[in-house]
Amino acid sequence: MKILVLNCGSSSLKYQLFAMEEKEVLARGQAERIGMTDALFRHEAKGQKTFLYQNPLNNHYDAVHNLLTFLGDGNRAILAGMQEIGGVGHRVVHGGERFQTSVVVDPGIRKVLEDTKKLAPLHNPPNLMGIDVCTDLLPGVPQVAVFDTAFHQTMPPHAYTYAIPHRYYREDHVRRYGFHGISHRYVAGRTAEIIQQNPANLKIITCHLGAGSSLCAVAGGKSQDTSMGFTPLSGLVMGTRCGDIDPALVSFLVEKEQGSLPAVMEILNRASGVFGISGISSDFRDLESAAARGNELAILALQVYAYSVARGISSLIPAIGGLDVLVFTAGIGEHSSAMRRRICEFLSWLDIDLDEKKNLDSTVEGIISRPAKVQVFVVPTNEEKMIAQETWTVLQKQTLSNVLNEQEVTNA
Repeated sequence: MKILVLNCGSSSLKYQLFAMEEKEVLARGQAERIGMTDALFRHEAKGQKTFLYQNPLNNHYDAVHNLLTFLGDGNRAILAGMQEIGGVGHRVVHGGERFQTSVVVDPGIRKVLEDTKKLAPLHNPPNLMGIDVCTDLLPGVPQVAVFDTAFHQTMPPHAYTYAIPHRYYREDHVRRYGFHGISHRYVAGRTAEIIQQNPANLKIITCHLGAGSSLCAVAGGKSQDTSMGFTPLSGLVMGTRCGDIDPALVSFLVEKEQGSLPAVMEILNRASGVFGISGISSDFRDLESAAARGNELAILALQVYAYSVARGISSLIPAIGGLDVLVFTAGIGEHSSAMRRRICEFLSWLDIDLDEKKNLDSTVEGIISRPAKVQVFVVPTNEEKMIAQETWTVLQKQTLSNVLNEQEVTNA
């Protein structure tokens, strides 16, 4: 079976096409600046040169249409026809409490998903747009929604409950949800594979560090706690997001901004984090360059971020009763040896002994520490692979269920 995985952002589309039985990626790519005249499409297919295509993309419909054209037309064709696509897997950021596992999207499920937009107004609308586009362009092809929040549905009540009047949970489902669950689940599982241990026997903290950053405490292969909460704004300091702050600061800023709550939320989401501290950039490569030139605010921003992560790691250890493995992943976690070093320096009390030679190897997948009580790993995340596997599993279960139902009808 061939599975197409789509990850739709507000102005972007990332995709991969998997041949599941062969365990290989047939094509991958992304469209950027959707809705603009200078939109760029990057497409790679097995055995072909990378194809760059710059042309206006009015919306996600145009982007997915181009993607399917690249997969099935002309010299670039990797498919004999769209009928070869056995399913489409979609990343959906927020599933609320309603969705604890991945689901096949039918009209009823799609209607329920509409209600999740208010929980993640920046992320879920484009995620659902991808589903709607595929309904039009790939009629009859089953689609599966894979949720970032689902992995964290195993958190116990004492970990996800906010200390506010409980009616807000009963009536409005206000609680800590957590995000990046697809990545945390993949990385925790992959780490167990690398060290050849049963996930049930490991206490792991995974660090998904990128423009958006979060931590997850995993024990028995399940999420026990995570740093993000009701929205992806909370938790660690991030690229442009503030992370955890005193709630009273919001009212202070509203008063300072002359009563404009939307303006304050825009500041906290898009003008804070390391960008807000440094005034330079949310890109850590820019901050490292500025810090090397002696820019004090860049140095401060990097230290604030590292301390935020280290403090977050420390706070999650009680959730799993100890720590065996600390894992870095995502853009910063995988590629910034300097940031990994800064974070581990704050955690020296954990008996972490970083191997600097291994830490400097940007291509590493595996251990970057010397023998110690807590092992430190770098494991590249692969959310698309996780989504493809989930989609395949869900569709196989659906097929089996349909066969069993037909047998029951026949026997009756």
